[in-house]
Amino acid sequence: MLDDTLKILDDLIAFESVALTPNLDLIDYVVNYLEPLGARLTLTHSPDQTKANLFATLGPEGNGGIVLSGHSDVVPVDPADWATPPFTTDYRQGRVYGRGTADMKGFIACVLAMAPRYAALDLKRPLHIALTFDEEDGFHGAPILLEELVRNGPTPAAVIIGEPTGLRVVGAHKGCFEYTTTFTGMNGHSSLPDQAVSAVHYAVRFVARLLELGAALPALAPTDSPYNPPSSTVNAGVISGGIARCTVAGDCVVEWEMRPIQDSDADFVRAELAATTESLMAEMRQVCPEASIETETVCEVRGLALVEGSPALSLMGELLGESPVEVVSYGTEAGLYQTAGVPAVVWGPGDIEVAHKPDESVALSDLEACLEALEKLGLDILTKTL
Repeated sequence: MLDDTLKILDDLIAFESVALTPNLDLIDYVVNYLEPLGARLTLTHSPDQTKANLFATLGPEGNGGIVLSGHSDVVPVDPADWATPPFTTDYRQGRVYGRGTADMKGFIACVLAMAPRYAALDLKRPLHIALTFDEEDGFHGAPILLEELVRNGPTPAAVIIGEPTGLRVVGAHKGCFEYTTTFTGMNGHSSLPDQAVSAVHYAVRFVARLLELGAALPALAPTDSPYNPPSSTVNAGVISGGIARCTVAGDCVVEWEMRPIQDSDADFVRAELAATTESLMAEMRQVCPEASIETETVCEVRGLALVEGSPALSLMGELLGESPVEVVSYGTEAGLYQTAGVPAVVWGPGDIEVAHKPDESVALSDLEACLEALEKLGLDILTKTL
């Protein structure tokens, strides 16, 4: 079974499915693999039709069953930073190297390798396979897939999100709220700054307020918060604007985010920044009535809340035995599934510490352990009548 997995992984890594680029070739590959097995397939697409989600079902129709979910996209690469070509698998010292081996094509390859075995079983409960697009840049694909599921069914009993957790069970994580704020001022000569409106200067003041709010968040965290760091956080990741040192900048863009542990923190930051925006914009318009500050919501993905007795956590107990349930600070599509009413857990091969980095890799032993658990899922759970 490992040999089949590695062949599939070789093929998946060869698809340069970088976030925000088309993924239809990869999806076609999976469709052509699953269709002969009798899988029932549903595709949903991005607005421009260049990317697709896949939802496939083996076994009986109807609600229930288990979803094995992964995102098809990977983060960008600079090949110069890699010891070997990033979109060609390389095997050395018990590991497989390549962009996406850990995050998260290794898990997808395991699932696809198991699909013929699932198809040969007398399944009493459905087995669903979900692949999404653009998770790595705004979680754009999963909401479209889940909207289709909520509208037309089926309603799964639980979902395993196969992110690289080192095969540790993750039952909760922070949210991921991402934004782009665009400042439009008025160009001018830097010797006469009062006759212009510097978008850069107002962007800096906006970021300063964001950081002040970030400094206030630790006091709002519950005393028993299990996260590291324990509070919600904010970050300004990109600031770009202006054309020259001697010119007042007419435009500036700030890309920022917050990782809330509770909805009230997100409400607090958004409300305070809305007030800051109104105040700054009023100043800008004293000189330039057309000046503006506009914030685009890239995504607002709630965290995965820890739910005692969750069917997803119970499922992992059946598969793995007694295992500690961990919490993490990064975000996944699990929060989206939970919001849509599907109990979720995060578990998969590979280490999050190597994700998004040069020479990303996954251990062969992790893939073997993943396959063992997925085989148990078929033999001991999906074939049993509820």
